[in-house]
Amino acid sequence: LMTTSVVLLAMLVLVNAAYFAWSHGLLAAYGAAPASPSEPQRLTQQIKPEQMRILGVDGITQPQPQPLAPAPAGANATPAGAPASLATSAAAAPAVLDTAAAATQCLQAGVFTPKQAAALTTALLGALPAGSWVLESTLEPTRWIVYMGRYASLEAAIKKRGELRGLGVASELVKGTPFTGGLAPGLSLGSFETEDQAAAELALMPRRGVKTAGIRLERPEQRGQRLKLPVVNAALLGSLESVKAQLEGKALVACV
Repeated sequence: LMTTSVVLLAMLVLVNAAYFAWSHGLLAAYGAAPASPSEPQRLTQQIKPEQMRILGVDGITQPQPQPLAPAPAGANATPAGAPASLATSAAAAPAVLDTAAAATQCLQAGVFTPKQAAALTTALLGALPAGSWVLESTLEPTRWIVYMGRYASLEAAIKKRGELRGLGVASELVKGTPFTGGLAPGLSLGSFETEDQAAAELALMPRRGVKTAGIRLERPEQRGQRLKLPVVNAALLGSLESVKAQLEGKALVACV
């Protein structure tokens, strides 16, 4: 009985030793070893791996990353030897405007009567780009001036202006317009919207040493059209030369 027990124990030890050797790959050289998940040959057992899709937690297939299209040859190229950041900063930098071309201003002229506005419109349509000008209805109120003159010559008016300056009285030469033609050459010591305002200023003149001034109508109320050019650059200003005659001597001034 004892002999039988010893034999069984020896067989059990041999079986365990053989399992240990097999499970740890000690018998791999003899073709006896368990399959290893890291073996390269397992890749050949995969069935269409390119069709595999990754599912999110909600079971929806997640979008697969797409390869970036190659940039066209020469696009955003960085000069040889330049730092890598140069290409990025150059691509992100906004275009720089030509400061000479960007220098613009708003100009206006008028008022034009209906007849003058019609002739000016015809000239502008042939000379300036569409949308570069507009004729707007406008009303200029009556203007009254405190006046000195009329003098025999422009030189006499300029001399008198110098004398007024010495008294501390400001004055302007009256220009020969259709409304003030009979007042030039003369001097304006101030302009006002109403005759009463002009009369109040005239009453103060003797205290300043001025005794020969009076009140004159500089301009009656005017209704008509005013030419407005919202954006004027050097090129557009040059084109305006061709419509100079239709401006009727009215100066282009800054918009107000």
